[in-house]
Amino acid sequence: MRLDQFVSQATGLSRSQAQRLIKAGAITLHDQVLKNPSQHIEPHLPIQYEHTLLTLPQPLYLMLNKPQGVVSATSDAHQPTVLDLIQHPHKHSLHVVGRLDKDTTGLLLLTSDGDWSHRIAAPRKQIGKTYLVTLADALTHSALKQLEQGIHLEGEKRPTSPAQVALVSDLQLRLTIYEGMYHQVKRMIAAVGSKVVALHREQIGELSLDKDLALGEWRELSYEERALF
Repeated sequence: MRLDQFVSQATGLSRSQAQRLIKAGAITLHDQVLKNPSQHIEPHLPIQYEHTLLTLPQPLYLMLNKPQGVVSATSDAHQPTVLDLIQHPHKHSLHVVGRLDKDTTGLLLLTSDGDWSHRIAAPRKQIGKTYLVTLADALTHSALKQLEQGIHLEGEKRPTSPAQVALVSDLQLRLTIYEGMYHQVKRMIAAVGSKVVALHREQIGELSLDKDLALGEWRELSYEERALF
C-alpha cells in the first residue's frame, strides 16, 4: 500500500496530514527516513513515527443513520460529508459502502475493509436495499405492478430487476431494489407517474437500521452483523 495511506490508517491522521509528516522526515524504516508519500510499502515492515512502531488498526465496520444535507463521501470541499459525523481516531481509513443521495436518510455502511464492501456493493451479488418511500401522489395498481415487474429507465441498457413492493399507506410504500443505478428509486417512481417526497433506507440485505440510532448517530457493527455479508 502507499506510505501515506499506511501512515494515515496507523495514526488516525488524514491523508494530507500524513503526507506532511512524511515530507517533514518524521517517518523512518530501519533508521532510514522515508520522504515519498506515494512510495509503496509492505504494512508488516517496522515503520516508525518518532521511534514508535506503526501498525494498522483492526478493520472498522460502522452503521450510520444518515441525515439529510450531508453527502455520502469522505471529503468534499464545499459540503458536509458523512465522515464529519463520525468521531473515531481511525475514521480517515473509512470508505462509504453504497452511497445515498444528499436528501436521502437512513442506513449507510462505512468500513475500512475493501473485500467486505465489495461483497455488498458488487452488482452480481444482487443484494436488496429496502427503502421507505413517501410519495407526492398515490400510485395505481397498474403502477405498482410495473415496479414489481421491472422498468426500463431512460438511458439504461436493461430494465431494473423486479422490485418487492409493499404498501404502507396511500402515500407511502416499502420498496426493495437490487441494483444501484443513479437516483434509481426516484427515477422508478417518476416513471410510473408520481414523485418521491422523502426517501429513507431501512435495510441492506438482512441488516436493518438500528432503531435506537437517531439521525446522525452511528455505531460499530457486531460480529454477527458483519457476518451477514
